[in-house]
Amino acid sequence: MWEFEEFGADHEGRPGFLLADGTEPGPVYFDAGSGPTVHRRTDWWIYDGTLRAPLATEMRGVCSCGWRGTPRYPLNWEAVDRRRPYLFDTSGPEGDWDVHMADVEDRAAAVPEDLSALLDRLETRLTVLAADEPLAALRAAATLERLTQRMAADAVCHVDGVDGPQWDAIAQALGVSRQTARSRLTRYALRR
Repeated sequence: MWEFEEFGADHEGRPGFLLADGTEPGPVYFDAGSGPTVHRRTDWWIYDGTLRAPLATEMRGVCSCGWRGTPRYPLNWEAVDRRRPYLFDTSGPEGDWDVHMADVEDRAAAVPEDLSALLDRLETRLTVLAADEPLAALRAAATLERLTQRMAADAVCHVDGVDGPQWDAIAQALGVSRQTARSRLTRYALRR
């Protein structure tokens, strides 16, 4: 799984897989024996044609937001170590996902450069402080929590337009889904 910390679960990437006919199969279910639990898997290496799983022939980058990479990469099962399939080279699909994430980041609201630099310096300083003086770092973290909660609540008050919030625009500016944007803004507003 590939992650971009800022955008969280809305943009988790992974290698996707395609069957010979170009379709993306659903999950594979494994009956573990007696009991009500049936295991569901979607890892690309499960689609090797064994144990009634379909046979994947190509890979591509995919994202939890629904994005699917256009380039396809042949999947040579002879080159996959069955004991350690995670060692297989998935850099092509991951590179495509990186490009997708750069696009998401470019469409998101820009944080002013001076503020971004200040936040980077603050993180560096707090990292050192946490190791050297953890209680002082905790006090600073509490101050930052109060500050960010207050700033977020103030920003939410300025987001509403004449016709109410424009959720598609807000979601794009934050780099997240509409649902996550609504949840985040509601959480910020309720902390007021």
